[in-house]
Amino acid sequence: MAGWDVTVAVADPQDVRPIRILGATTVDLEAALSSPIGPMPESIAVSVNLYESDSRIREGMLDALDSGLTRIAVWGDALPSDLDRKFDSIQHRLSVAARAFKSHALAAAAAPADSPGTTETFRSSGTSSVRDLASVG
Repeated sequence: MAGWDVTVAVADPQDVRPIRILGATTVDLEAALSSPIGPMPESIAVSVNLYESDSRIREGMLDALDSGLTRIAVWGDALPSDLDRKFDSIQHRLSVAARAFKSHALAAAAAPADSPGTTETFRSSGTSSVRDLASVG
């Protein structure tokens, strides 16, 4: 993760091995959402499904977008129409090592056995690289 400080907020923290394999730390999603406001991360990654299903995530993400201080990246099949014009498509090329770690994490999560591709596509509120992306959700 080349210098990333990644924290993943998880709804069900029973098996976080896949996240730990990737070098990230975890926090409980409910605890993170109910804690007092702390420092705003430089970047946040959110799944479209989480954005659509949890109003607290949606409101926090929209507040972060309005502030202009935090870059937001989202992944998922269809971006909600209220976000579409605010986001550009970006690709992140995975190194050989990143693909190896991702393969092990997917296996630990009992995900389909397809090998990871060489790139990942996100939609981002900023046009710069995703090198410093902090993942939440």
